[in-house]
Amino acid sequence: MPLLGGILFGASTELIRRWRPEREIDPIEANALHGGRMSLIGSIIVAAQTVWSSGVGASVGLEAGYTQFASGIASRIGAAFRLRRGDLRILVGCGAAAGIAGAFGAPLAGAFYGFELIIGSYSPSGLAPVGISALVGFLVARQLSPAELGVVPPERMTIVAHDLVLAATLGLLAAILGILLMRGVAISETMFARLRLRPALRTMLGGLVVGLLAMVSPQIMSSGHGALRVAGMLDLSFRAVALLFILKIVASIASLGSGFRGGMFFSSLLIGALGGHLLAVALTMIWPTVYFDPNAYAVIGMSALAASVIGGPLTMIFIALETTGDLWLTTAVLVAVIIAAQVTREVFGYSFATWRFHLRGETIRSAADIGWMRDLTVEKMMRQDVQTVSASSTIAEFREAFPLGSSASVIAVDEQDRYVGLVLVADAHALEADPQESIKDLIHHREDMLLPGMAVKEAVLAFDRAEAETLAVVDSFLDRHVVGLLTEAYVLRRYSAALEGRRRDLVGEE
Repeated sequence: MPLLGGILFGASTELIRRWRPEREIDPIEANALHGGRMSLIGSIIVAAQTVWSSGVGASVGLEAGYTQFASGIASRIGAAFRLRRGDLRILVGCGAAAGIAGAFGAPLAGAFYGFELIIGSYSPSGLAPVGISALVGFLVARQLSPAELGVVPPERMTIVAHDLVLAATLGLLAAILGILLMRGVAISETMFARLRLRPALRTMLGGLVVGLLAMVSPQIMSSGHGALRVAGMLDLSFRAVALLFILKIVASIASLGSGFRGGMFFSSLLIGALGGHLLAVALTMIWPTVYFDPNAYAVIGMSALAASVIGGPLTMIFIALETTGDLWLTTAVLVAVIIAAQVTREVFGYSFATWRFHLRGETIRSAADIGWMRDLTVEKMMRQDVQTVSASSTIAEFREAFPLGSSASVIAVDEQDRYVGLVLVADAHALEADPQESIKDLIHHREDMLLPGMAVKEAVLAFDRAEAETLAVVDSFLDRHVVGLLTEAYVLRRYSAALEGRRRDLVGEE
């Protein structure tokens, strides 16, 4: 089934690319770069591909489909009501929060998923809508499907002092494993790409790998939450758990690397739970006089690895709390999650979603809104009514054409109207030299130029490197035809105004 499903998935992907050649935007990228704007049709396609991938057995998480579809609907509704940028971003977070809350039966975890991963920050203006959306998503899902996922057994677990110390160790191990998982997916993608196969054959190979592994341990198939319940409820042997742990890692890397659609949320939960279970059993073998609760360590490992791979430490803490109802266990989870998230941030710097953006050349580190900086370009800020002078003009000609007070600087061009540099009017009038000499010695910033497509951040850095108050804007560094002029003072003023606007959106001010 994974092999045949991979062939059909790859073939349908090729057909869809002919219809929609551009890559679909997910909620994190939409909120970071596009002000919350998403395609509803694209979201439906991604959700269907995720369901198909998991349905035929590929080891991928369904959360990609939940959040994409729910956020896509929210974005479409927000666009229909012409919401402003900040409100639309919050609404996209509301959709994702409702989807996760319904899927896990955990409204608090869903709300913090929306804040940490989709919106990228906590804001007073978003607290009520995101919280209400998560609660409604949970209630609706419970009415439609009373059976909850039940990723862990509801029995109360025993946590003692040594468990907190080992929870910190488990958090460190989870961070290491999470980084290896993310790098493993990247290596797998590179290896499949080097085969130069068509998408149908790539996913076929990925499905073949998953199918062969499933013949050994069928629990590695699909998202894995069913196996989570088995792993938590049954007394599996150490060998069986270890085998499932290794095979699930390989299956997840092969599925995502070969091109199946999905995430790593569910997979990381299962892998983390199995890893925590293995650690508890191994410690019991070493110190038989001390009791290490395998179920407790499964929950700790589950949350820690998910925090490393997915990000969102508070999301993972609340998943543990809401699925177990055990406050003492959540204390141990808190220790492990904080260490796993912090070590991953310091050593690796990415979550799974932002790591894949990085591989595509993007600089996104979270869903925090940086798109406004890309929208605020030099072309939108520059003056087009520029004054130019021939670089071969004499000082006398320059003084006559540009008296003191007429302008701060003038752009010098050659015979082909190509940029040569800037001449300060004050320098030309203050210089005690032969008026018949050329102005070439007065030309500054010969190699310092701006391009129309530069974002405001790049422009600020260019002014800082050149130590200039004014720079010319050219069509390209090769042709150097002048199209405008920009001052550092105006750039900083626009930049400060935009930052103030983002701050007001964050705190909900009008």
